[in-house]
Amino acid sequence: MPLAICATPIGNLEDVTLRVLSELAQADLVLCEDTRQTRKLLARHGIEARTLSYHEHNEAARVAELLPRLEAGERIALVSDAGMPAINDPGARLVRAALEAGLPVTVLPGPSAVETALVSSGLAGERYQFLGYLPRSEKAREALWRELSRWPYPSVAFESPKRLSATLASLAGFDPGRELAVCRELSKRFEEVARGSARELAGRFEQAPKGEITLVIGPAAAESDEKEEAAAAAVAELIGAGLPRRHAVGLVAKLTGVARNRLYGSSL
Repeated sequence: MPLAICATPIGNLEDVTLRVLSELAQADLVLCEDTRQTRKLLARHGIEARTLSYHEHNEAARVAELLPRLEAGERIALVSDAGMPAINDPGARLVRAALEAGLPVTVLPGPSAVETALVSSGLAGERYQFLGYLPRSEKAREALWRELSRWPYPSVAFESPKRLSATLASLAGFDPGRELAVCRELSKRFEEVARGSARELAGRFEQAPKGEITLVIGPAAAESDEKEEAAAAAVAELIGAGLPRRHAVGLVAKLTGVARNRLYGSSL
């Protein structure tokens, strides 16, 4: 029997697929990121199953333990607390090990916070990129904002509610007009999708909200590259003429609207 990777609801327990329910009911063992969370889903749909914890702290040991059981023919299902296992959740190591051992692996698709947020944001297009969890340090965040300033498609990321305020303030300082959507508690009772510019949403979320957050960052403005390059060239020219870097950056930022920290970073 194959190892089955099962996507589970991101909030509303009714969003589980019929295939996943069938697989969980037939599995000899259900691997859970948090057994308490998975038991809520199983109980809601009247499924009795044997569960075993499988999370980031025991993943390596579990893989060594589970491969012989898969080879012996046990039917094992892997779930995370929400969404698809192995996407910012444990599971990739087990999938890789099973495939390398020549064992069959099947993936049962289902709810996705990434795609739900992207469509809800109104920023979906032909392409997007998934960033996982955003960096914690300001230096790393600014490096990411510089990278995204040339990315002409939307990006989706997860963020801790405790760090959301700092992240929005950081992006607002770098690119205040960047379109965003803060998606909170998707598919749950208090679902909220807040849309606006980085500056607007930084003001709205000055206090940490409650619940799980998915952030959608809109594409860079088409003219941003040329505008920023021209502004950076102007800063370099002023510095070359003897004006202190701080004054040159401030002057060009005021005249062009390009964020000060972006110009400062590019002038170093």
